[in-house]
Formats: sequence, C-alpha cells, structure tokens
Amino acid sequence: MRLPRIVIAAPASGHGKTTVATGLMAALRRAGHEVSGHKIGPDYIDPGYHALATGRPGRNLDPHLVGADLLVPLLRHGAATPRPAGVAIVEGVMGLFDGAIGRAGFASTAHVAGVIEAPVVVVVDVSAAARTVGAVVHGLRGFDPTVRVAGVILNKAGSARHAQEARAAVEGIGVPVLGVLFRDDGISAPSRHLGLVPVAERDDAGAALDRLAGLIARRVDLAAVVRIARSAPELPGVTWDPAAVVDRSATTGSGCEPVVAIAGGRAFTFRYAETEELLTAAGCRPVVFDPLAADALPAGTAALYLGGGFPEVHAADLAGNGALLTDIAARIGRGLPTVAECAGLLYLCRELDGVPMTGVIDAVARMTSRLTLGYRDAVTAGPSVLASAGSASTGHEFHRTTVTPVAGRPAAWLVGGVGHGFALDPGGTGEATVHASYLHTHWAGPPALAARFAASAHRYAALDPGHSVGRGTVDRRMVDRGTGDLSVAGRSGRPDVPAAARARADGGSGPDLLHHGDADAAPGLLDFAVNVRGRRPPDWLTRRISGTFDTLGSYPNAAAATAAIAERHGRPMDQVLPTAGGAEAFTLIARALRPVRPVVVHPQFTEPEAALRAAGHVVERVVLSATDGFVLHPPAVPDDADLVMIGNPTNPTGVLHPAAALRALGRPGRVLVIDEAFLDAVPGEAESSAGEQLPGLLVVRSLTKTWALAGLRAGYVVGDGDVIRRLAAQQPPWAVSAPALAAIEACCAPDAVAQAAAELPTIAARRDRLVDGLGRLGLPVVGTPATPFVLVDTSPVIPAGASPDVVREDLRRRGIAVRRGDTFPGLGPGWIRIAVRDPAATDRLLAALQELTMNDTPSDRGDEGVSFMINRGGGAG
Repeated sequence: MRLPRIVIAAPASGHGKTTVATGLMAALRRAGHEVSGHKIGPDYIDPGYHALATGRPGRNLDPHLVGADLLVPLLRHGAATPRPAGVAIVEGVMGLFDGAIGRAGFASTAHVAGVIEAPVVVVVDVSAAARTVGAVVHGLRGFDPTVRVAGVILNKAGSARHAQEARAAVEGIGVPVLGVLFRDDGISAPSRHLGLVPVAERDDAGAALDRLAGLIARRVDLAAVVRIARSAPELPGVTWDPAAVVDRSATTGSGCEPVVAIAGGRAFTFRYAETEELLTAAGCRPVVFDPLAADALPAGTAALYLGGGFPEVHAADLAGNGALLTDIAARIGRGLPTVAECAGLLYLCRELDGVPMTGVIDAVARMTSRLTLGYRDAVTAGPSVLASAGSASTGHEFHRTTVTPVAGRPAAWLVGGVGHGFALDPGGTGEATVHASYLHTHWAGPPALAARFAASAHRYAALDPGHSVGRGTVDRRMVDRGTGDLSVAGRSGRPDVPAAARARADGGSGPDLLHHGDADAAPGLLDFAVNVRGRRPPDWLTRRISGTFDTLGSYPNAAAATAAIAERHGRPMDQVLPTAGGAEAFTLIARALRPVRPVVVHPQFTEPEAALRAAGHVVERVVLSATDGFVLHPPAVPDDADLVMIGNPTNPTGVLHPAAALRALGRPGRVLVIDEAFLDAVPGEAESSAGEQLPGLLVVRSLTKTWALAGLRAGYVVGDGDVIRRLAAQQPPWAVSAPALAAIEACCAPDAVAQAAAELPTIAARRDRLVDGLGRLGLPVVGTPATPFVLVDTSPVIPAGASPDVVREDLRRRGIAVRRGDTFPGLGPGWIRIAVRDPAATDRLLAALQELTMNDTPSDRGDEGVSFMINRGGGAG
C-alpha cells in the first residue's frame, strides 16, 4: 500500500502539536487532498478535532492498548475507511521520545513513527528561545538516528526578527523550516481540567478551524509537507478488518439486529471509532443517543455502552433528565447488558458531586484536584457481559474524579491484584450484566471483548421480548399496582432531583449559576477567590458557639436570635426570620412565592436565580452595563415584574446602589428582595433598607462573610410580615441549628456590631492599596467598590490571540486563586473578582500580576498565540 504519511511531533507537551496537526489536516483538505487523521496514544479529544478537520473519523494508534503489531493494520484501515486517503497526518503525544514510564520509550511518538516508518515534522514553541531552538532540534535528530526528523515548524514567534533567528539556527544544521506561526496570529481553544474542551461542546469549533486552516495555508509550505509525506516508503502488511477479527459464532440466534445504544452528545464524547465498527461486524446496530436530551433509550435497545466524557461538567443537566435516568435504571434492572467506562461509571453511580445519577451502582462520585493518569494491565475478576473470568486486557485511566467505594464485590477488573470498578447482576441472570470501571479499553486490541458484548446483546434480544420498550411505551412489570406510578427500586418515575441539580440557567448553555468562589480556591493556593474575611471566628464568638454543644441533645429554639435581629434593625419579631445562611433565604423565597414575571438584576450573586430556576420559575434578567459602572436604572426593570431581586452592595461588582433608587423599584403587588450580605462592610451601613417599612420588601442578610461562619450557615431575612410568614411556612422545623442561632444572637448584639464597624477603616485602607496597585498595572477597578472585594476586567492586558481567561489561569499556576467572572450573567471570561486581603498577600498578588503583564519578546508565556492545546500535558480519557 502506498500511503503518504507524516508524524507531527514536539520536544514536549504544550508546543502546539494539536494546533499544527489539526490545521494541516484542514488546510490540506481544503487544498483538495483526502486526509486521514490519526493520534498516537489514548487521547480522545484530539481525534475529535481531527474528525472535524478531515470529515472522517479520527483514529488512535497506541501500542499499549492494541499491540505494536496492529499499528500498521489500523493505520491502513483508517486511511482506507470510509474512502481511500491521499495522505495521513499522525499527531504525536507528549515529547518525541516520551512514552510509558520505565519502558524505554515504548508507546512514544518516536516508537510509533518507527513502526509505521513515517518521517517526522517537529513543532517547536520558540516563544522563550531563539538560536537555542537549533540545538533542541539537533538533539532530537541525533538522540535516535532511526527517527527521521524531516522538517520543523516554528510556533509562537514574537516577531519577524525573532523568527529569522530561530529559522537560521535550525536550517544551519540541515533541517528545513516548513513554516512559522506567530504569537499574535490569534488562534486559541478553551481548555479545562482534562485538556481541551471537546469539539462537540464548542459551537465555535467550525469557525475557529476555518481560521486555523487559512492561517496554516499562509504560514506553512503545504507542498513541502506533502513532499515529505510522499517520501515515506511503502506500507506493507494487512489492513485491519473488523469482520475478520470478530467471532460471530455466539452472535446468531436472536433473529434480529439488536440495537446497542451508545451514549453521545456533549457529555459523552469519548469512544474509539473501531468500537462501533466491531459491534456492527458482530451483527449489532449501534445507535448513538444523547443522555442530555433523550427521554428514553433508543427503540429496540438490547445493550448499552456508556463511554467517556465530561459528565461532571454536565451533571445538573444529566440529573434534570429524570425520564432517561429512570428508563436506564429500569432496563439495567431487568438485565440489560451494559458496559460503562469512566464517564459511564460516574453516570451509573448514585450521585455525582451531590447530584443524583441513575443509582444503578451504590457509590458516590466526586470531582477532585488530583489527576489519575496512566496505562493499566488488567484481568477480569469474574465472568461478565464483557469478558470471561481471568481475561487479560490493557487499558488506560485519565480522570480527576473519585468513586466511593472504589470497587464492588465482585470488581470489574483486577489491576495489580486490586479490585477496580463494579461487576453487577441486578437482574439475577447468574452473570454480571453490568461491567463498569474507570478503565478505557480499545476493543481492536482484544476483539473478544466486542464479540462477547455483542453476543450478550443477541441473547438479551432473543430472550427478553420486552427489550423493545422505549419511547411512548411502558413495561407493565414496572408499574406499582397501588399507585400506577412507574417505579424502580422504590423510586418514582422522575428521580428526586435536588434543587441544585436543576439550577443551570438557559438549559445548561448559560453561565454556571452554581459556581462559587470556593470552587476556584484550593489547598496550597493564596486565596483571593472567597469573600469570607477570616479563617476562623473571633475567640469570643467561638466560645459563644461552643457553649451550645452541651445543649445539642435538645431541639433549637429561635426566639432569642429572632429578638436580637428585631432589636438590631428596629423591627417587630414577626418581620424577622433566622435562616441557615442567605442561601436558604433565597430557596424559601423561590418556594413560597408564585411570581408571574420574576426578574433578577445582574451581575449579582447567582444563588437567587439558581433558587428560582430550581423551583420551576422562568427567570428574566436585567443586566446592568459596565460602561457606566453597573449603575442601577430603575426604569430598566419591567413595570409588570412581580418579583425583583437585587444585591446591595452587589456581588461581584461592589457597587452600592442608593436606597432611593431601590425604593423606586417598589410597586403594589411586587416583592422586592435586596441582598445585603455585604452591607455591614459599608461605614454606617449607609443605603441599607433593612430598617425600612415598605410593602413587599424583603432584605436578606448573611453573617458568614464578616464573622467567618461559612461552615456554620447563619443569616436572616427581615421585611414585610405577610411575606415573612409565607417564607416561614416553607422552612422545615429546626432548620437553623442551635450553634447558628447562638451566633446570630451574638453577632446582632450592639458590641459585635460596633466591633465590625471598627474594622472597616482597615478594610478600606487595604482595598485602596489593592485598587491603586491594580490601576498602576493597567487594571482599573470598575466604579468605586464599597465591598471587601473588587471586580476587574483583565482584557486590557491580554495579548492578541491569548485565551480571555489567561490572567486568571496564569495566576493559578503561580499559586494564586481569584474568582472567575464568567459564571456571573453579564460578565465574560476576562473578568475576575479579587478579595481584599492583608498587605503582604496583596503585594504578592500585585507582583504576580506585574510579571504577567510584562510582554517581552521572546516570551515565556506558554498560552499566547497559536495554540489548540494549553498546558495540558497529555491525552484525555
């Protein structure tokens, strides 16, 4: 077989392999070539971009997962399917010689390039060097003479002179430079905790790829790239054929073509192309469905495959699709053959980050900061729909979540003799019909996995006449005779989805209303993200709280705390309601009221809107403008809005609205909710509405920020007595604990109020220090903040072509956490909120920002310019 081919490599991760490889694929395709895209290693995300660029499936070449002997057959297959390709572009992994640890470069880019006998083009990030680039290329070329380095593409050059210096050094050692990409070329792609955002989740991916293709066509000598690819020798050997490797002896007898439902869409983007080809060859019909949108599995489903993806990103929307959760749990409960890998494992758990999933597996999954990454050798712990007991397989893990417990009895796999994952038999069939674990496997390596799973689907289709129950039908075996409700293991037809699970705005496509500052902070980071002033309450308050511990055997009594709040604000006790923090107050408001046109004024704390949406309300937003400092213009609020929610001073803008402007929002029949969580940070509590007697007015206060009580949850609502009674009717008995009630009583006492006021000059001085320092760096604070935090738009200092959240991400890499702004409606990714801290911490932050705003050439900024891969350090899974 004559297959022109080329491998795109780099000295290390982060140099721009994905950018160049994907751009070359797209540019060559637009030039009339049929291009086949391939990725070395277990990566799923990059092949998604390759598929977009080539118009055909992206393929993986991984000697650990499939064996080195299958690399050429799989390359030949990928280049021939669905039509013959004229050139194959193979993207490498990590650095050119980096492979499995301790195995002398096994599974590295160099290893695979040698097996497939392909010339190598090296992409080098030159942003932090110039002439030294020649030495780097010289070292790569000489380290293993069997690897043919045939050309170089320079990436992130700072100027024409800079590029010429690097080019001369490389060409001086006899290696041609095929092109130069510049730091300000303006192509970038968003990334997150496992690398790039998958192409299926990017509405702008097509447009970005068009720009990249045009850029590559201008900057890179495509004819030279094709000449190098054509210099590759003949590619001898056989072409991998799924029909030839699948044993179909066990896949007959069902009398049908059983449907294998395959999870897809934005939440489940990871699977190898050969998986569906093998199932098809085994007589099944793979049908992709979207767990975010489908209300039932596809009609005729006889097996379920849940691959990899990002369910943690889409957890609320997955949980909100209760009809599908119930359908899947019911089908699996009847013995539906199911294989789940990584994301699929999380989806089958009882909950993920506190949000309910299908509940098939009695385990809890959660997101962590720790990355688990690596190749695995595994054997099945017992017989299942995937493999017989003791069957050996290879796989890989790539995730930042954990599952508790980590394995069932029996486990799905044994890895180093330790149980890994879950093998379940919920239908009592005598064999595990659910095989779920973190392990990703490539079924082309051990095709017996695909054959056994397909055989399970055939058996299920033949033996279970109810397997076709799906959209619009009900399996009468699952209907409770007493109530008529569809139930699974005691659950109603729609799972009990917590409020938080349903709170994402705009059907999940808008800002993440459930993101708060604690998600940006992490152990080891200097915390400017969370607005709590101190690390712990003052000693006198700690003693007051601990004094309640001896009474914890008795139910709490809110009378004293209620009286203290009433006295503090000069209100009768029937106009006061203690709550478990401000967040509970918003939930009570959302449940107690039935507004026809609720309006939330943004940007502001997102919990009010999240609570309204969770209660089923359709929320309208009035978004204030940064151009005038987020000033409130009362006429912007619709006259017929019967519920209006606004912060004062507002989080995150820090704006203190005049009380007169807020009074102008009052209307007969309207409930006006003012969040004054930070009003006690304003000298004299100027512009407070907490003491005003206005019909329909509610003022929410939180004590957690000033007194470092975030872990205790202490707050209250004051206002219209009739509305307060409606809120109290929704509040569970004893909702506020005895320690929290003691804290409320103590913090509302005159001495405590005076102490808080006495600290305000110090806070103001520290805020001024922060504001002045930011201004000197070209980062002016919006307006005149009245809060212990400030809001900053970083876009003025972001270089052309850099990611809009580059400042926040660079600060994080330097050990500093700030609050991201793009989860507040009305703000974009360039906005950050910064808490006021002590002078030493502030000076460290300002020093880090000063380093970031320096833009010398060459630069050590690894996220500027042309990059589809932002410091990701490996593949995705």
